[in-house]
Amino acid sequence: MGSSPRPGQHDAIAILDYGSQTTQLIARRIREAHVYCELFPWDAPAEQVLALRPRGFILSGGPAGVYEPDAPTLPSYVLESGLPVLGICYGMQLLAHTLGGRVTRAPEREYGPALVELLEEVDWLAPLRDRPQVWMSHGDWVEQVPPGFRVLARSPNSPIAAMEGPQRRIYGVQFHPEVAHTPAGREILAHFAVEICGCRPTWTPAAFIEEAVERIRDQVGGGRVLCGLSGGVDSAVTAALVHRAIGDRLTCLFVNTGLLRRGEPEQVVATFRDRLGMPLVAVDATEEFLSALQGTTDPEQKRRIVGERFMRVFEREAERLGEVDFLAQGTLYPDVIESAAPDRPGARRIKTHHNVGGLPERMRLRLIEPLRYLFKDEVRAVGEALGLPEEIVWRQPFPGPGLAVRVVGEVTWERLERLRAADAIFVEELDRAGLLREATQQAFAVLLPVRSVGVMGDGRTYEEVVALRAVTTEDFMTADWARLDPDLLARVSNRIVNEVEGVNRVLYDVTSKPPATIEWE
Repeated sequence: MGSSPRPGQHDAIAILDYGSQTTQLIARRIREAHVYCELFPWDAPAEQVLALRPRGFILSGGPAGVYEPDAPTLPSYVLESGLPVLGICYGMQLLAHTLGGRVTRAPEREYGPALVELLEEVDWLAPLRDRPQVWMSHGDWVEQVPPGFRVLARSPNSPIAAMEGPQRRIYGVQFHPEVAHTPAGREILAHFAVEICGCRPTWTPAAFIEEAVERIRDQVGGGRVLCGLSGGVDSAVTAALVHRAIGDRLTCLFVNTGLLRRGEPEQVVATFRDRLGMPLVAVDATEEFLSALQGTTDPEQKRRIVGERFMRVFEREAERLGEVDFLAQGTLYPDVIESAAPDRPGARRIKTHHNVGGLPERMRLRLIEPLRYLFKDEVRAVGEALGLPEEIVWRQPFPGPGLAVRVVGEVTWERLERLRAADAIFVEELDRAGLLREATQQAFAVLLPVRSVGVMGDGRTYEEVVALRAVTTEDFMTADWARLDPDLLARVSNRIVNEVEGVNRVLYDVTSKPPATIEWE
């Protein structure tokens, strides 16, 4: 199927992933410093990592112990490169272990907030002077630093909370600078990338737009492109980039799958065709999608069915339009990361994204994925720089398979309408309370495949259950449940039970990601 090339000539950092749940946050922090970076499995082939031409390496945390027989190791090319290296948690222990230090099981595990004390004044840890709180998450510690290294900081349960080998430009921290619970962490990571590694902070929305437009022109040549529009920010930014690159040789296709939220089909057409002036073909394929999904309850199968049906509709419409060579879609970096196939030890597929793993193996159209290396907040920044309407840029994420994965169990028109009504009430009340952007990064209703007994109008009911889900997150790789006002939840629950036929009970989901995903399916 192919994929779009990575961004061009930016100084970059390579991050080796040793299995930490917060590795993606390291990448976000480096990118926030306007420095490009990419994540690689720790055992990725050397040529794959070095093709990035990195100016430094960051080793993430991880669950293993460096002294275990099958523990992940430090690839030889990292030290042989002579480039700066920063180890975080397991990464620091791995550096110490590899270079002749000693790592052992700590007498007491250290999880949660801790205060660090600086033992030496160094520029890269200077932000800790005024903000010494950090986040620890480890059961091992560095008992002795390697020859030529010095101890820079300690905490109550970590005598060596930071170290450096200045001659070799190797650095380590036992705490996690990437998480919000380490207030000085952003500055520490930015200092490493810019000051120590010498990366120029050129990774900006304007630079990305310029490069993406040029890459699309090179890839497409004189061809024509079809872009699927869902109305969300990812497909909107993709369409805007392609339109800027090739103009009217782009045709946007909006497929009404019958799996969208209330009012969305009309809003998409009004925004993109009438307001933004993009060439748009709207197709109503509701019956086709519902027929394909009939009787299916497995979420992975739902995603594959929707992905396959999308592609068949795209191919059919492409034939009607004439010569179309490419399909543009809004695949994001987290989609690629989460859909990684379990083809190496420690890798697990979380779920199939229809933009990545849910596409049919045989596809005639070649793919253009200009956002493949971007995180969600970077996409929003690019959308703003492109001048897209605020209601599009800041629209909450919506899964590619749509309400098919929010109607848990079998998908029917009746259940979809029931969910649409409940979801509209929830979003309306959040919007009225001013909570849709800052307080909840994603909020929606889910229809469950269970019924509960209730009493309405002095009579017994046996009807379906709606769960409400609202989360706060910085990057959508991890998320926490939103602490909404109980009075707001009571108002939403009361409206749903009274206004939505067939629902007599409302629940609120208080599970973080991990262990749950944001979507239920």
